Amino acid sequence: MRVLSLFDGISCGRLALQRAGINVDRYYSSEIDKYALIVANKNYPQDKEYRLGDVKNIKAKDLPKIDLLIAGSPCQGFSVAGKRLNFQDKRSALFFEFVRLLKELKPKYFLLENVVMKQEWQDIISDILKVKPIKINSALVSAQNRNRLYWTNIPNIIQPNDKNIKLSDVLDTHEFRELKPFCFKTRNNKARKDTLRTVCDEKANCLTTSNTHTTQYYLNKEKNKMRNLSVNEYEKLQTLPVEYTAGISNTQRYKAIGNAWTVDVIAHIFKGLENEKY
Repeated sequence: MRVLSLFDGISCGRLALQRAGINVDRYYSSEIDKYALIVANKNYPQDKEYRLGDVKNIKAKDLPKIDLLIAGSPCQGFSVAGKRLNFQDKRSALFFEFVRLLKELKPKYFLLENVVMKQEWQDIISDILKVKPIKINSALVSAQNRNRLYWTNIPNIIQPNDKNIKLSDVLDTHEFRELKPFCFKTRNNKARKDTLRTVCDEKANCLTTSNTHTTQYYLNKEKNKMRNLSVNEYEKLQTLPVEYTAGISNTQRYKAIGNAWTVDVIAHIFKGLENEKY
């Protein structure tokens, strides 16, 4: 199978295909973040010659036949006025690059991942791609609540079986540091209230691209003890191998993992290709 992955990040699509048992002949990819590329090249050095850089520079005529096109693009810039999308917004422009290459390359299969969004936006994407999305929560295969929409023509996609994985199953240690007062700046300088709770027997919230005071802290049952997630725990919540993102700073690792796919969800979807001819 020949694959083109747009906005490839740390090559979670490649790892998911591997876990699904799908043989990959060539894995072409588009990515411009230098830290994500370091991680991808470390784990898949054989794909380095197929890294194509900026998606806007990819031309269908320069590529061989592509069997599978995959992507996860931001949709914050979508406008529903007149049932049209905002072509001028840079954030939604990447979606149209996916659509452009889908039309030019005409792959047999495609997969587009995105966040849960307004129904109007969802309907517009469905109209363009001619398929409706399936919503899957990563909590079924990991200890993280992460609802995502997946538009795909890969056949026979159903909800994954619930593996009943809890946060306590992925913690490296149950040691916590002393809780001390802290403050941080919020957007628009407005006050923010939040609650710390014991969640070791529950699911983690959706991972973000940083692990600062504005993200997740976890209390244990001992009074005034807390800590946030380690990088390795972030990886396990995304069902990545431990140390998969090693080789860059922790700040960049948190960012890369927060931007990544939950690998076992994508592998579950790719299982639909097992008996397909391409």
